Amino acid sequence: MSKNIVVAIDGYSSCGKSTLAKALAKKLHFVYVDSGAMYRAVTLYFLRNLVDITSEKAVAEALVNIHLDFHARDYETHITLNGEEVSNEIRDMKISEMVSPVSALKKVRTEMVNQQQRMGKTANIVMDGRDIGTVVFPQAELKIFMTAEPHIRAQRRKLELLQKGEDLPLEEIVENLRKRDEIDSNRSEGPLKRAFDAIDLDTSFRSMDEQVEFVLEQVRRVQREIK
Repeated sequence: MSKNIVVAIDGYSSCGKSTLAKALAKKLHFVYVDSGAMYRAVTLYFLRNLVDITSEKAVAEALVNIHLDFHARDYETHITLNGEEVSNEIRDMKISEMVSPVSALKKVRTEMVNQQQRMGKTANIVMDGRDIGTVVFPQAELKIFMTAEPHIRAQRRKLELLQKGEDLPLEEIVENLRKRDEIDSNRSEGPLKRAFDAIDLDTSFRSMDEQVEFVLEQVRRVQREIK
């Protein structure tokens, strides 16, 4: 029986982690797990149900009632929250503004990491997030750490929001990304940081095809090494 391969992709917001991970999973016929979508779905549940994130008891009680699942449709991975398709709603700016504080909660991270690790035991997977190579899968066969210049990240985020009908000033998006970087990098639970054995990928001036080919070559190397 061949060994399952985990491709862990970490990095800052709006570097193209999810787009790259989806493309890789499709090319490799691996399962794509969007860890960020999981935290966004939890955030959506908390906002809808007015969960007090300063109360450990309230957070623990809410997590018991949250059931997440991934499914594929039209070559895209979708996430459901308690059976409801929420893939589009979790990308709203209101979720972006709250997802970092929610993701920093120990009980939330523990529950999500447990779910993610279970997925990694059953299939070849590509997973993107902020602590995949450091906390969720420290023994991952391949780790990629993505970066991009701040103004390019903000422009990408603005385009993403415009496609959904949200037109926000670029300055507001820059500030949102700056705050998320600060929270994500300094939180006590699963902070965003580069794994010592991660391969760097600056996406500022690389096309998506170039990014995919770069990582595919790394996957091929890993596959040769474990044969």
